[in-house]
Formats: sequence, structure tokens, C-alpha cells
Amino acid sequence: MATFDDIYGQPQIVNHFRNALSTGKISHAYMINGERSSGKEFIARVFAQALQCEEGGIEPCNECQSCRQANSMNQPDIIKVMHEKPATIGVEDIRMGINDNILIKPYASKWKIYIINEAEKMTVQAQNALLKTLEEPPAYAVILLLTSNLDVMLPTIISRCVVMNMKPVPDDMIKGYLMRELQIPDYKADVCTAFAQGNLGKAKALAASEEFDNIKTEAVNLLRYIREMEITDIVSAINKIKKEYKIDINDYLDILSVWYRDVLLFKATNDANHLIFKDEIQYIKNVANQSAYEGIEIILEALEKAKARLRANVSFDLTMELLLLTIKEN
Repeated sequence: MATFDDIYGQPQIVNHFRNALSTGKISHAYMINGERSSGKEFIARVFAQALQCEEGGIEPCNECQSCRQANSMNQPDIIKVMHEKPATIGVEDIRMGINDNILIKPYASKWKIYIINEAEKMTVQAQNALLKTLEEPPAYAVILLLTSNLDVMLPTIISRCVVMNMKPVPDDMIKGYLMRELQIPDYKADVCTAFAQGNLGKAKALAASEEFDNIKTEAVNLLRYIREMEITDIVSAINKIKKEYKIDINDYLDILSVWYRDVLLFKATNDANHLIFKDEIQYIKNVANQSAYEGIEIILEALEKAKARLRANVSFDLTMELLLLTIKEN
């Protein structure tokens, strides 16, 4: 039962689609670019449903047969392009999913709409196969490409699409959504909003994740006592992180970064009201009093270097040992 009003923080995209619907100037190809879990597919489905709505307005009515079918994912002329290999969309996926049937007219609607999620996974051959269709699409065809990495798309594909870049959703909007729609308490909403960094979908996932709560608890416990830890304790901590949280290491490092940003903020302002980890105020206050501004900045830089090293496949153990020793020393 979705409408454009359910799309948060993307007024430029909503306005574009509403204008296209009101004027009837529909492009044959759109590309929505944004982070993973940011709501690209939701936006695409609202637009597709509005296009196929029998009422012909700028919002899906959610009552006609087409809208009811769309809401149950059974609208025959809204087609999600599937692919066999999870990491790749190959040329056969495009041929079978689009090229081999796009010339068959819509089953029961004005438009025949194809949604390609994770379009960045298309191989060059797959993109070239799609390009032939984009060059001469039938009048009733609309192709929606959803990508989280515009850089891997061929310029010839991009040039034939209306490209819309998603913007980070404002923090107050994310926090309000979590508290109002999901009944998340104020403190937890603050934490999830901080880590989501403008991504509403990620905020919702974090709010529902027990694993994230566990990672946060473990990371904060490490920071409380790292000053007193010996090298053997640090090695044990690294082994635990490697065993339990290696897959979620970016979340783990983000937690450390936010904690030290809180330390820096409190040291500068002596005000706990704007901290993310308000319930850690006593520990944050102690670290702020014992650390120099330069030391905190060194730690924050070390955290960014650790992320870059892990992305470059530098040894996990060596990267984490250097990081934790830098934190301990500063």
C-alpha cells in the first residue's frame, strides 16, 4: 500500500517521477544510483505501480486490480530481472530476462516495465546486450536500472538513461521514522541514525539487529579497558574480533570511530547532550580528560587507515594490532 509520500528524504526523485506522470513524458530508461539498502527498489516499485495504475494519476491508487497485483508482486507487466549467479548478471540473464521477450506487448497494461536491481553486477557483455535494447526500445517499454556503483556502468548505458542520484536522508528524518514507525526508543534511535549515515534502510536494519547490539557492546567494552591492556590481552582481543566480527568489521570500526568522535566532542564542549554514546559519559569523560586533542585525532586517523588497509586485503591481524596499539598509546 505504498505511495510517493512513503519515500523519505528524496524529494528530487519524487518530484521528477510525479512530473513525468502528470505530463506523460516517460523516459524509456531510468537509472537510480544510491547506497545498498537505501530504498532504490522501493522507489522503483512505487513508480512502476503508479505507471500501471488504472486511475492514471500521479500516485498509485492501491485499489485497482493493477495496484492490487503490484502490491502482491504479481503484476504481470512489472518484471524483476533475475540472475542465477548472485555476484554477476551475465549476458544470458539479460537476453532471457529482457531481450527475448521485450517485443511481446504488455499483457494487460499500457507499459511493460523491467526492474534490474544491483545493475552494477552486469558484466560488460551483459551491458552491451542491454544497450542494443536501450537504443531502440518499443514504445511501451520502461527499464529501471538500480545501481550502487555508477562508475562500473558503461558510459553508453548511462547516456541513454535518466540518471537520478539518491541523497543522504537527514538524521532528524531517520530518527523520527525509527521512533514513530518502529517504536525504537530515543537512545537506540540516536545510535542507529549515527551509524546509518543517511541510509534509512541501513538504520532500519540496525534497529532490528541483535548482532549489531552485540558488536556495539563488545567494542565499547574494549575501549573502556584498552589503556590497562597488555600485549597478550590485545592479541586475545584481536582473535575474538577475528572469530566473531570479521564479517562485520566495518560496523565494528565505525563504532570505535563514533565513540572517539564523542570523546573529541566532549573534550571540546564539556557537553554530553549531543553525544551518541550518552550512556558511556563517565568513560568518555575520563578518556577526554586523559587524552590530548592530537592523540584523539591520531586515533581517528588510524581507524580510517585500518579500514583502507582491510579493503586492500592487508593482513587482518597486523592491521588490527597496529590499530589497537595506536589507540592504547594515544
